[in-house]
Amino acid sequence: MSEDLLNEISTSVAECREVSYTLQLVQKAIESNIDPLKIMDAVRKGLDVVGEKYEKMEYFLMDLVLAGTTASEVLRLIKPLLMKATSKPKGKVVIGTVAGDMHDIGKNLVIAMLSSAGYEVIDLGIDVPARKFVEAVINERPDIVAMSALLTITLDEQRKTIEALKNAGLRDKVKIMVGGRPVTPEFAREIGADGYGKDAVEAVKIADMLLGYKVS
Repeated sequence: MSEDLLNEISTSVAECREVSYTLQLVQKAIESNIDPLKIMDAVRKGLDVVGEKYEKMEYFLMDLVLAGTTASEVLRLIKPLLMKATSKPKGKVVIGTVAGDMHDIGKNLVIAMLSSAGYEVIDLGIDVPARKFVEAVINERPDIVAMSALLTITLDEQRKTIEALKNAGLRDKVKIMVGGRPVTPEFAREIGADGYGKDAVEAVKIADMLLGYKVS
């Protein structure tokens, strides 16, 4: 019964069904006392399918956005239960959209994907100045700092943030991932980032690689 329900959740996410339908399945799983980590793993499996189809151009951006929204809503629903779970997260990620940029769809997709993949994610929000990233590294002690930028004019904020971390003596304590529409692998290397993800699907692979996990 529980395996059937978990498979239904995976299929619902993979087929990009209505968010409300997937949430009904998740609520049913919660009421059936299914381990919340198994529920998130079912969501992750569904997201993996969406990611594969997106990479093969069988799915489009709107499908990826819907899947990310679904994952975010599922995470919101079961987060209180996940906090009670004893399983150790794969790592901690601090993420934010850099100063001057108010876009958060891409960032939220990355958060949903990373959370579903087993990471603890601290969301700093949008329009985040370099000093706030520095403060977050001091206070949260993350394994990874992830920065998003959608506007070309805010690209340099990623560079400024890395420089601020260097000046604070924190650069060597974290791995840095960057992404966003105008970001390129060349720019990421130029500013000294450790990894670049072209989308939310690749962000999980980069995070796993940076922390030494096997990447499929």
